[in-house]
Amino acid sequence: MKSMRVFALAMIGLVGQGILAQMILPPPPSIAANGYVLMDAETHTILLEHNSREKLPPASLTKIMTSYVAAAEIEAGSVAMDDDVVVSENAWRAVGSRMFIDPNSSVKFSDLLRGVIIQSGNDASVAVAEHVAGSEQQFAVMMNATADALGLEDSYFMNSAGLPDPDHYMSARDVALLSDALIRDYPEHYRIYAEREFEYNNIKQPNRNRLLTVDPSVDGIKTGYTEEAGYCLAVSAKRDDMRLISVVMGAESTAARTRETRKLLSYGFRNYRTEVILSEREHVTDAKVWFGTAEQVAIGVGETVKKTMFQRLFDGITREVILPDLIEAPVEVGQKLGEIRLVAAEEEIARVPLIALERVEEKGVFGRMWDSVLLMFEDTQGPPKAPPSFDAEG
Repeated sequence: MKSMRVFALAMIGLVGQGILAQMILPPPPSIAANGYVLMDAETHTILLEHNSREKLPPASLTKIMTSYVAAAEIEAGSVAMDDDVVVSENAWRAVGSRMFIDPNSSVKFSDLLRGVIIQSGNDASVAVAEHVAGSEQQFAVMMNATADALGLEDSYFMNSAGLPDPDHYMSARDVALLSDALIRDYPEHYRIYAEREFEYNNIKQPNRNRLLTVDPSVDGIKTGYTEEAGYCLAVSAKRDDMRLISVVMGAESTAARTRETRKLLSYGFRNYRTEVILSEREHVTDAKVWFGTAEQVAIGVGETVKKTMFQRLFDGITREVILPDLIEAPVEVGQKLGEIRLVAAEEEIARVPLIALERVEEKGVFGRMWDSVLLMFEDTQGPPKAPPSFDAEG
């Protein structure tokens, strides 16, 4: 195995023993909820959390999955926004919050979706499920398959509305991941979540997400309440180029879930940022090449590194390049040649491959022989290297 050499390529700002003391984080806010999470949408970095993997009753946060499945079926062409849906008596009899659809009436699918998203109607949720899958039970099968595909490890669905069931649950983390998937995969559909009100059957109901009216950076996503679940709120907000997703589950009141969410968002946007530290194919250094038609090869980053961190940590990043003692031709574009290690506050935050940015061909037989002689006099860190073998053609 080739020996490796490590050297610091670039240092930005503060390093050394005093860095941790200089990077004291402001204390996180106290959040009154059974479970919560604050997550950067792009990197999925968790900024704050408590019981974020606990399986909790999600109440109407369930409807985020209901609308995700509906959006997927619209994109697949299985249903359409202008479909006329005949409301079943089963949907009409749904208990809890309502859109107030009438049995045996015909309702546009687009109206039903607004009834789900804006009015949080349980009747609308059942009608959507029956139109998409034929029955709410079969729709729940689709919901669980989607959860598996999205990597939601702490979720299981028994119905489309979020009615209490011991086998129906989500974690705050899963709600955040699902919210991000909805925003990313179906942005047009997600815009419905920002609508302030919806009127159907001469009944106008406001969007229950109060933050839409008090925080211009908030553009969704969903509220929920049952006696078992308490008051729940998932919110997405974007300021500049950073989007945060906050999920609060099991708060004590409508006002409390709004207040705790604002505390989370304020802390996140005030103290963190997301930034590209290294870009794919960014030139990092040049390295000597033996037995090649060029003496050096340009070396760059194999993949983009984007991190969400406490803001001041970006001013103290150390980069260390790790390369083999000997790089021998031929070298192909994209060939892995080493690694770059990124350290902030004395902790490794990333380690990514370094690749060749250009091709270096092998010398002919006499050029390789000459390099072999020079190599015998080269002071390397590893053990003496045997001269390469040469074929007759060079």
